[in-house]
Amino acid sequence: MRASLFITCVNDTLFPDTGRATVAVLERDGVQVDFPLEQTCCGQMHANSGYDPEAIALVRRMVRVFADAEIVVTPSGSCAAMIREGYPRLAAASSDDALVRAARELGERTVELSELLVGRMGIDDVGAAFPHRVTLHPTCHSLRLLKVGDAPRRLLAAVGGIDLVDLEEATECCGFGGTFAVKNADTSMAMLSDKLRRILDTGAEVCTAADNSCLMHIGGALKRQRAGVRAMHLAEILAAQES
Repeated sequence: MRASLFITCVNDTLFPDTGRATVAVLERDGVQVDFPLEQTCCGQMHANSGYDPEAIALVRRMVRVFADAEIVVTPSGSCAAMIREGYPRLAAASSDDALVRAARELGERTVELSELLVGRMGIDDVGAAFPHRVTLHPTCHSLRLLKVGDAPRRLLAAVGGIDLVDLEEATECCGFGGTFAVKNADTSMAMLSDKLRRILDTGAEVCTAADNSCLMHIGGALKRQRAGVRAMHLAEILAAQES
């Protein structure tokens, strides 16, 4: 299998280790990975803020950049959901039939990392070893739009040496929601406080998720509180081979 990596702008600018880890995991499992250099933002922030014309311009760019990709894989449930769910809506609003077809086809070829490994490749064990106590925050887009189910948890459960502990009320939002955290800061922080309390109750050393946007929100608060808990992307745990 050959997969084209869509790194996302958050990972590219703030969390490049996640992209490297994604490549390491995929190549370990026999996937040939390429990286289209012209890729940029998927347009999610623009669309969520009501800037549809600007978002449509990015849709056109993305369908062109990934036109030849056999499959597009991204370490972000949020951005994968934007392409699968948001692009058809935006393309329809453009009244461009060719763009509608291209957007739909790109959505059908786009998957989040755990979807590719578990759902399409049938792999649970990627050969990782990570002897730490870990809890999983299932992100909203992964659960509610992509419907990845237990794929992230199955991958974590197969990691050597891991102590995977359940997070109470795990499916509750962390309060990030992209621009929601900026526009509704007080509500966002109240939701985050609830999430942090649940994380700390697990006694975990690491909180993981399939989206660095959520982990940035959670991890920033954990650092400010000096809680001693790391926020770490799922891909980085799957790439680890600690003894």
